[in-house]
Amino acid sequence: MQQTMKRIIYCAFALFFLVLTDSALAQSFTFRVLANKGENKIKKSSGQVLPLRTGATLMAGDQLIAIEGAYIGLMHNSGRTIEVRSAGTMNVADLERRVNTGSSSVTERYAAHLNNKMDEEQSGTYRSRLAATGAVSRAVADGTLSLFLENSDGSAKFLDDNAVIRWESPKDSATYIVTVTNLMDQVLLQVETNETSVALDFNEQLQDDLGYGTFIIKVADRDDESIASNQDGIAIKRIMDNPELVEELENLKGEIATDTPLGKLILASFYEENGLLLDALTQYEAAIEMAPDVPDFQELYDNFLYVNGFIELEEE
Repeated sequence: MQQTMKRIIYCAFALFFLVLTDSALAQSFTFRVLANKGENKIKKSSGQVLPLRTGATLMAGDQLIAIEGAYIGLMHNSGRTIEVRSAGTMNVADLERRVNTGSSSVTERYAAHLNNKMDEEQSGTYRSRLAATGAVSRAVADGTLSLFLENSDGSAKFLDDNAVIRWESPKDSATYIVTVTNLMDQVLLQVETNETSVALDFNEQLQDDLGYGTFIIKVADRDDESIASNQDGIAIKRIMDNPELVEELENLKGEIATDTPLGKLILASFYEENGLLLDALTQYEAAIEMAPDVPDFQELYDNFLYVNGFIELEEE
């Protein structure tokens, strides 16, 4: 009896500690700065005025000072995101009132993944190395054409209807032939492009009549056969048997604004954490296309490419 009582007291104490810890974490900041364009500032509740930095945290008593032409992407501690595009001084507490902080457990999870990327120490280390040395692609490193497709385990899975296939080439300019086949080597699509990427629509352009959801991607320089991707191509497989993952994605899309750059970043976080690097790359590129003048989005994308082995850093 006494042992049982001790166990109950211990469990109650542990539960209280977890609730207290979660509450403290939720109150650790009001917003995290995901992106910052312009010489914007933050006025702390103490009266100190500081330059606004990507990755910085804002508290309810702070004031945000945005200049003309600013773009500021903020993530609330609930995982919700908002954008600030108008100039002026605004209270962080007022900005928080603009955030729908209803139930958002799915958003919180993937926002936390993105939030970890914004850790100032890790982000600063990567950025300082990138600024000092520059990045090189695997293509430049070994003289071949390199597709940004494979996970570290050699697989390439995707879930969404649309995907951007990107590659790096040792040549500055060329015309490339992109060929998509099924497992029976039947050509489903072949296009020429002068770019180093192509957008594919797997509902409109591509139909896998075999029903396996597997596509073989090959890219080659039209005028130089020595510059090509893997001779056998790289297989990408559309996930068709994971209803839990699909449901989680639909729940996430229902909680965020998917038509904003910040929404694209949260989706990229979802895909990256679930090992769907092709989908993550597509969302990063969509965010950059929507806000090409915000350098933070490009830096996050570069970090994604670096962490997942698509590019390397030059030796110092």
